[in-house]
Amino acid sequence: MTALLPSVMLQMCRDPGIRRLSSEKRSAFATSRGSGAHIATASNVASDVDPATTMFNDRSDAGRQLARLLAHLRGEDVVVIGLPRGGVPVAYEVALVLDAPLDVILVRKLGVPFQPELGMGAIGESGIRVLNDEIVRTTGVTPGEIAEVEALERVELERRARSYRAGRPRTQLAGRVVLVVDDGIATGSTAKVACEAARAEGARRVILAVPVAPADWTHRLVGTADEFISVTTSEDFDSIGQFYRDFRQTSDDEVISSLDRAAARRVAPSSDAIKLADDPPERDVDVVVRAGHERLGGHLTVPEHAKGIVLFAHGSGSSRHSPRNRYVASVLNEAGLATLLFDLLTPIEEGDRSKVFDIDLLGSRLTEVTRMVRSQPDLAGLSIGYFGASTGAGAALRAAADTDNDVAAIVSRGGRPDLADQFITDVRAPTLLIVGGQDEVVLSLNQAAQARLRCHSRLEVVPGATHLFEEPGTLLAAAELARDWFVSHLISAKTSANLL
Repeated sequence: MTALLPSVMLQMCRDPGIRRLSSEKRSAFATSRGSGAHIATASNVASDVDPATTMFNDRSDAGRQLARLLAHLRGEDVVVIGLPRGGVPVAYEVALVLDAPLDVILVRKLGVPFQPELGMGAIGESGIRVLNDEIVRTTGVTPGEIAEVEALERVELERRARSYRAGRPRTQLAGRVVLVVDDGIATGSTAKVACEAARAEGARRVILAVPVAPADWTHRLVGTADEFISVTTSEDFDSIGQFYRDFRQTSDDEVISSLDRAAARRVAPSSDAIKLADDPPERDVDVVVRAGHERLGGHLTVPEHAKGIVLFAHGSGSSRHSPRNRYVASVLNEAGLATLLFDLLTPIEEGDRSKVFDIDLLGSRLTEVTRMVRSQPDLAGLSIGYFGASTGAGAALRAAADTDNDVAAIVSRGGRPDLADQFITDVRAPTLLIVGGQDEVVLSLNQAAQARLRCHSRLEVVPGATHLFEEPGTLLAAAELARDWFVSHLISAKTSANLL
């Protein structure tokens, strides 16, 4: 028997003694004012909050809670700036609600040479530098040592800027409201540099917004921003992480994925039938998929009024955490398609190279999960599509050749259809093969595979793309091709089924 089980039930797992701020008190934050700048904090109800309580499940949860306090900005000319790395997932949720562009301002801490974890200041883009005079004085750091640390950090700052933006130009801030978002405030030096950088680039108004901060944060940062907003503050503040249930370090891949997903939302869809979702998904949960005797990790996202569901078959060496497949999934979600990303192999099996290329095994796993999806009451009525990357494309074609699966559409990105060569003539689902123009070997394999397909098929070559679609704009191009193919074929399949 196959089952789809929530692997984490955060609300049920919480200590029953944990208290949350009421929505009335949260909304009241936005009306409290300090002298000069607009200050929206929890300080006026701090006694209602246990400082030791975990306020947020993770950064995404924190972003959604923060976004509620910022809804009044929707419709204004706002740019949301996330501070890498931890601030970007928070900022993404805010940008989603405000329907605003998301970018980063790169800031690097300047650590004391003999105690790097102690920040003596920070640097940012546009040549901004802020020093903590007290720390510089008490540690006795010389101007030469400061310059040496700054030079090293600027190299890293520039590297990250190139990596994060992936060739996209910086968002123009001149004359606009700039909303600077981080996952919390500790010393505030990083946020201060970011706000000063925004002003240096001509921001009309600067707002600093965080989920959590020390009670005196606005006094520490007076003059830094025109407005300060936080979900909560605490007198007993040891670290930002104490307010999060999950405060794992944010990776560069996660930052890039958030920025790519946000950029995709700003691109107009190619079909009038596609409408980007303004609201968060109806379901967005980690799941455990049972395939035979194995339990496989997965992630299920179901938008409201989903038009179909796409199952992702990952390539060799990849998993449900693949930033590229997660990015493609987000583009599909925004077009109203549900997605299930899951691992075809267990962690132990992944170390066995023979299993990585065992198309019969991978295809059978995908077939079992397909049957499981059809058994779920809220998913049973959705047309099913397969998205396969690399070896995962072979698994998708192998599973689709099983006539019981009744798959409505298949998309292969940089796929290896040759691995399912003996089954390829049995595939009946409309199949789109997407290949990078610079991926010559795989392009040749896909051309040969298309010649043998007996179903409706198309081969799309993305100019300039190599196997992993790492070049600027190429992954977005592939995601849009997949989106249009699935929307067209899954919706028509559902319509046909409804007529029967």
